[in-house]
Amino acid sequence: MHIIVCIKQTPATANIQIDPKTGTLKREGMAAAINPFDEYGIEEAVRIKERVPNSTISVVTMGPPQAENALRDAISRGCDDAYLVTDRAFAGADTWATSYTLQTAIKKIAEIKKPYDIIICGKQTNDGDTGHVGPGIAAWLDIPNVAYVCKIDEVKEGHLRVRRLMEDGTDVIDLPTPCLISVIKEINEPRLPSLKGKLASKKAVIAKWNAEDIKADKAKIGLGGSPTVVARSFNPPPRKGGERIEGATAEEKAKKLIARLREMKII
Repeated sequence: MHIIVCIKQTPATANIQIDPKTGTLKREGMAAAINPFDEYGIEEAVRIKERVPNSTISVVTMGPPQAENALRDAISRGCDDAYLVTDRAFAGADTWATSYTLQTAIKKIAEIKKPYDIIICGKQTNDGDTGHVGPGIAAWLDIPNVAYVCKIDEVKEGHLRVRRLMEDGTDVIDLPTPCLISVIKEINEPRLPSLKGKLASKKAVIAKWNAEDIKADKAKIGLGGSPTVVARSFNPPPRKGGERIEGATAEEKAKKLIARLREMKII
């Protein structure tokens, strides 16, 4: 079974800065690491590999050259080979252009290695928070996908059974493979890299592809190929303190609360 995990290197800090001209993230000199949700995707892929004989895991990311560090980290956690899709032409991509670029790279991985059975993504990234890329990749590849996956019940050749977390419970969904799933943090507890894994990550040869290598349509990549733009960015105003209802008894407090809500015309 061939599993492909899509990851992203994201800021490992809350001090994020936005370029006022392009509306994109300033990444220069910023500490970075694997997107937290992607760690759960890597762990789940490794668990499938442990359950299904002769399985292999490919990990891919689109990003600047330094994103190679995130790929090596993924290898230290149990992935087998890694692919870095990097080109200045990819800069500023929105989720549409990002998912297009990644699916193009995935097609090339399938050609040079072997067809994929499962693609795993984290639910969202901690810099964009859209949750669009995973389903977007599936749409480009025209394969079934399920988001918010909290458990994999069954995995075998040609079939996957997962549980999707919903507001009112969980859905049990059967999927044919190839398919894509986006996982949430409830699915597992990511393991730490092993010494053997760290040694393997240092020796690993990371494939690096540019736009030409993956035969990407230049009209569909980067800032120029993105149908959405950031019109402006700003920090939300700080929350104001709430109004405290005082009273000697619970009954008195309840009466004052009702009176205040009526005054505000909420009830």
